[in-house]
Amino acid sequence: MNRKIGVVGLGYVGLPVAVAFGERKTIVGFDINPNRIATLKQGWDYTGEVTDEELKAASITFTSDPTALSDCDFIIIAVPTPIDEAKKPDLTPLIKASETVGRHMRNGTIVVYESTVYPGTTEEVCVPALEKHSGFKAGVDFFVGYSPERINPGDRNHTFKKIVKVVSGQDEETLDVVATVYGSVVEAGVYRAPTVKVAEAAKVIENTQRDLNIALMNELAIIFDKLNIDTSEVLKAAGTKWNFLPFLPGLVGGHCIGVDPYYLTHKAESVGYHPQVILAGRRINDSMSQFIATSLVKQIILTGVPVQGSVVTVLGVTFKENVPDIRNSKVADIVKELCEFGVRVQVSDPLADSKEVQHEYGLELVPLDGLEPADAILLAVPHHAFTDMGWNNITAILKQGSGVVADVKSVLDASSCPDQIKLWRL
Repeated sequence: MNRKIGVVGLGYVGLPVAVAFGERKTIVGFDINPNRIATLKQGWDYTGEVTDEELKAASITFTSDPTALSDCDFIIIAVPTPIDEAKKPDLTPLIKASETVGRHMRNGTIVVYESTVYPGTTEEVCVPALEKHSGFKAGVDFFVGYSPERINPGDRNHTFKKIVKVVSGQDEETLDVVATVYGSVVEAGVYRAPTVKVAEAAKVIENTQRDLNIALMNELAIIFDKLNIDTSEVLKAAGTKWNFLPFLPGLVGGHCIGVDPYYLTHKAESVGYHPQVILAGRRINDSMSQFIATSLVKQIILTGVPVQGSVVTVLGVTFKENVPDIRNSKVADIVKELCEFGVRVQVSDPLADSKEVQHEYGLELVPLDGLEPADAILLAVPHHAFTDMGWNNITAILKQGSGVVADVKSVLDASSCPDQIKLWRL
């Protein structure tokens, strides 16, 4: 298929897509962030999703000049779809990307959206923007498709090429082209969804299902905490049954699982249905920061240390282990809760960008070797840099080598926990 490909949005999703196609042929990689373009031209992906070698091997013309898109006739849009403060879909990046593409689109182009949206967005929101700014007619002068992203940040096993790609098009001919183009690079193969709306819906329920399963585990963790039962031990025992699903409790942040369900509930409410189970799961997961902070304060009280003025070291601020992405991090909410108790909090994270953390959350990152001895440690994000420390190095950053350690993801070996440490696990 001799299509000139352009990828709009070179973040955690768009860049791996661009690199996969760039290994086969020269493509255009467009992003509105000039710093992102500059670092990619230098051969460096600061998200860590693509290695320097992979980036070097791909033939990509990186640019922040949208006129380069006029040379393309197959344009993939992979921009963020966040929520606003009212937890409603914020389609601004998607609409602006559509407008940009529309202004520089040539006749016969196929535009494929990968951004997670609610069913109907592509045809009801994106197509009008493309038509308005191009002067073309969808289905006549240009065509659209939808192929939901399934990339898992930080996962080197389930990469773009190794995940079955759901594809869709506004008509059979478009679907054939979309399937052929993606099929040329996706080793796992493609799945042809019958309509664009089916593909959109399939994506948004994938993360909704995960969100609900984690919410159940979080609710169980709260119950077991009140019953003084170790949740991780309960899950180990239950996990011996063949059909028990291996979900774990924890913080649910990031740009997908903690966001996508709101896209579905927004659409549901627009047609007169108020979701109950989905929103209940969201409430539980959004409340976990408060529960963790309160539980840690209770443990500090039990050690006899006055809460006001106590020092807590929080290890990790990204939304997930071993990735630098801080979007929608729930750790910031924990810090806020602790500060309201009068706790002095210091945060350390070797992967997060300190300027970005300061700008986004108003938090100052402290290097591990610059930490003040603390009364308690909250292992919020189990980066390898933290889990490889071992108990000796953990006790070394506590006052007199003793105090509280809160292990959110239960990654530390409880059986070898020193006697002078009061260990709490979610």
